[in-house]
Amino acid sequence: MPASESTFDDPFDLPFQPPVAPMLAKLARTIPEGDGWLFEPKWDGFRCIVFRDGDRIELISRKLRPLGRYFPELLEPLASAIPDRCVVDGEIVLAGRDGRGLDFDALLQRIHPAKSRVDRLAAETPASYVAFDLLAVGDESLLDAPMADRRAALVEALVPNSAVHLTPASTSRAVADDWFAKFEGAGLDGVIAKPLQGKYVAGKRALIKVKHQRTADCAVAGYRVHKDGQGVGSLLLGLFDADGEMHSVGVAASFSVARRSELLAELEPLTHDALDGHPWQGWAESQNDREGSSKATAATAGSRWNAGKDLSFV
Repeated sequence: MPASESTFDDPFDLPFQPPVAPMLAKLARTIPEGDGWLFEPKWDGFRCIVFRDGDRIELISRKLRPLGRYFPELLEPLASAIPDRCVVDGEIVLAGRDGRGLDFDALLQRIHPAKSRVDRLAAETPASYVAFDLLAVGDESLLDAPMADRRAALVEALVPNSAVHLTPASTSRAVADDWFAKFEGAGLDGVIAKPLQGKYVAGKRALIKVKHQRTADCAVAGYRVHKDGQGVGSLLLGLFDADGEMHSVGVAASFSVARRSELLAELEPLTHDALDGHPWQGWAESQNDREGSSKATAATAGSRWNAGKDLSFV
């Protein structure tokens, strides 16, 4: 049961056509109180809207790109779980090998251009799909229906199986608090709050998310100029271990336009002879030798998804 590779030129016999931007959430510090909310776990996976028209199933990412080729193992389970003609919103997730929670890093490995690798990983680490909204069924669009009605329609329409699941949901703030406390160690990301009377507003932040917060004092090991060439796009972060060795722990990004310029003004004067005594000096110099560059680069210089993308840091 193939999904199309990259275009949606052939129309679906559905109330609306793909792609549809998913409804998003804005960050809040606390779970909202009062009536009128539907609470759900916040899954740590790939957002995915599924369009089905008979034998044709499309998995579409948050960025409106086809995902079906990366998760072929989901097509048959979806075919047996969702209505013959429908649009479902949900999340692709992958359980950790130890069975103790979700493994987002392993999920990232599934996005690979080689079909042989995709097929092998689909067999070795099969993904699951968690459904949490129903946007259309048959000839009926549910985009303007309240969340309470869409949830009821999803519960009625979905036939869960070993790979396709219905997300838990509750109108109880106490239950949401309990989820938030219990799910932190299970690879989930927090709690989502949805207005029970809210419509599905594609591409807009009409929901509320409360995420688990973790803090650490990190060293700024370098920075990357923003893709538009103006200011700092992201900071490369490191943590020192007990032996004094610094390990990369990721990046910090999502700065405002003004803050990007401020960071560049603060950090650019520090780049002169920046590699002298740097914990990653040896790696960076060998990388520069290979690339013929004098720029100090960090361990994330290459992109596994786009060979032409420059991810080097100053």
